Amino acid sequence: MLIDIAKKSPLFSGKKKTPEESSGPAWKILIVDDEPDVHTVTKLALSRFKLDKRSLEFINAYSGEEAKQILSKESNVAMAFVDVVMESDHAGLELVKWIREELKNSSIRLILRTGQPGQAPEEDVIVNYDINDYKAKAELDSRKLVTSVYSALRSYRDIMVIEDAKEAQIKHRKGLERVVQATSGLFELRTLFNFADGLLTQVANLLNLDSETLLLTCNAIDAMSDKVNSEELHILAGTGQFSSHHEKPLPDHIKKMLQEALKQKRCLYEEDCFIGYFPAKSGWINLLYMDGISKIDDLDKKLIDIFAINVGVAFENLLLNKELEDTQSELILRLGDVVESRSKEAANHVKRMAEYCYRLALISGMEEHEADLIKHASPMHDIGKIATPDAVLLKPGKLNEEEWNVMKQHPAVGHQILANSERPILKAASIIALQHHEKYDGSGYPSGLRGEEIHIFARIVAIADVFDALSHARCYKPEWPLDEVLKTMEEASGSHFDPDLLKHFIDNIDVFTKVKDELSDDMPMG
Repeated sequence: MLIDIAKKSPLFSGKKKTPEESSGPAWKILIVDDEPDVHTVTKLALSRFKLDKRSLEFINAYSGEEAKQILSKESNVAMAFVDVVMESDHAGLELVKWIREELKNSSIRLILRTGQPGQAPEEDVIVNYDINDYKAKAELDSRKLVTSVYSALRSYRDIMVIEDAKEAQIKHRKGLERVVQATSGLFELRTLFNFADGLLTQVANLLNLDSETLLLTCNAIDAMSDKVNSEELHILAGTGQFSSHHEKPLPDHIKKMLQEALKQKRCLYEEDCFIGYFPAKSGWINLLYMDGISKIDDLDKKLIDIFAINVGVAFENLLLNKELEDTQSELILRLGDVVESRSKEAANHVKRMAEYCYRLALISGMEEHEADLIKHASPMHDIGKIATPDAVLLKPGKLNEEEWNVMKQHPAVGHQILANSERPILKAASIIALQHHEKYDGSGYPSGLRGEEIHIFARIVAIADVFDALSHARCYKPEWPLDEVLKTMEEASGSHFDPDLLKHFIDNIDVFTKVKDELSDDMPMG
């Protein structure tokens, strides 16, 4: 990869560029990496880089501690490339934390680079550390390197424009800090609707306005027509009179302004209204409507513009993440369907399982992202049955001791299939596959775990699995009536099942019977 970057550098292209006069001091870039070759190649690939006719000045640090010394003395460092693994496995992460929390430098743009992505998983790092980008060295070719620097320096430049304002504009600099805090918080919201609600809250806080706001999205293909119908504008969130947005049609004057922003492909200020235009590479365009902004001045508008850039990046990352997670979840669901159909289980068993687990997780007090995780992971609970012989798996009668020992191998097999993945959904699925036949009193298998030694995901799946198994016909038994199912499960409270979780389940049985009816075996599996 180092050679590839070097070959793509302008120095190797044979092309000559016309010299330009510098319009200001060079942008300072700090390279923090314990590999000298990385310093050399980075500087080579960016040797002719210019932004606003300003070139780059490179500062080298070969450890996290050396970088701290430099940043303590050096001012106006615009951005830093930081290696994760240097003098320690997490030296780069510790440096990022030091910069933001101890040095209190929120202006410098930080891009983490790692040659060992598994050492610091991307999702964990983005959520837990205030960085601006995360790149694996293997993917960072010359083009992507240049793109990252343009994006970081433009962001830094815009921040500096605000921070260099006169003392009379201190409140606006504080507004900029709210922009950084707002967009950092938005990266932590993992679902589109939570993101939408969070965005509107952050916009109101940013400008200290009590505005009527709407956040909408539409397909870029639809936006190419002269007029976008109301049906093609999907409302994600609203405040004020639009808080119950789904119950009201979009007012004509607002629809007209949205159409104008789509036509001009930019943010618009119309009288006392602002229309934010945030296109995403995924083919969707997000629109923000906000009224009551006649009191804001030009610097407030700059804050909105900078915020809009960051929101665009956040939207893009969220949609990409959502697409990856949806694809992964669908594959898991379909693979779960294959396993269950092989064992002649009920047609929609894995879909019901996923929904039971999700609802029970929320009812028991789990965070939304944890409930989503168990929802997407639970369909793989019986993946180990893929290795169970048909003679055992499909036997209609009771298994003998030898057959039962074969059947009891499927949790360990499922765990082995999934255990080496670094993806959160598959890691959760591996735990569920291994532990969902453990029992609260320690009499389960394969490890005889008891109580809270059993992961809460597995304890939830155990309740959902037994409920669905008893309430549907299987190859070895008919469907049981609901009262008999609940009686049997209550008798196993504290022995098979976590008593607290089971109480939540039974106290809210209407929620779960509704899921059972909505995803009955008469419904298509598609």
